[in-house]
Amino acid sequence: MKTEDCFRIGSVLKTKGLKGEMQMYVDFDNLDNIDFNAIFIEIGGKLAPFFVESIKYNLKNSAYLYLEDVDTIEKASALVRKDIYLPNKLKPKKRKSDFTLKDLIEFTAVDENEGELGKITAIHEYPQQLIAAVTYKGCEVLFPLNEEIIVAIDVVKEIVTVDLPEGLLDIYLD
Repeated sequence: MKTEDCFRIGSVLKTKGLKGEMQMYVDFDNLDNIDFNAIFIEIGGKLAPFFVESIKYNLKNSAYLYLEDVDTIEKASALVRKDIYLPNKLKPKKRKSDFTLKDLIEFTAVDENEGELGKITAIHEYPQQLIAAVTYKGCEVLFPLNEEIIVAIDVVKEIVTVDLPEGLLDIYLD
């Protein structure tokens, strides 16, 4: 399993007790609504699978986690500060009402004049606006996500149509 085939749900904060229980920071909303019996933990740049023995949600962003074969404080300590992932197939589909501009990552950006620019690789949040990053002709191109730039968003086909200001792409390509 590769990181791009998964989504991050949190990380291991610390151990609890001597029998391998860990406190988990949960940064994925409504994780308790997802039914899963295995997780992936990033160890040394690779995702290692672990079966979940039990998970108890105690606070909004916290849970206590027991994993199969992690039955000592030493085994649990090795997982502290590691990121936890679930496969993308378990990620709940968003309702249209829940969709925000931050959800445009992995959408294909298409300019009305230049055609397809590429997939949006990141969305940077600044105080006044959101900025999308696209790799176009080998260069990272940044453009604002606002009403003047966005022409249309097709959620089903994952395409965002934009009308970039004249000369913006030239700045990056020269």
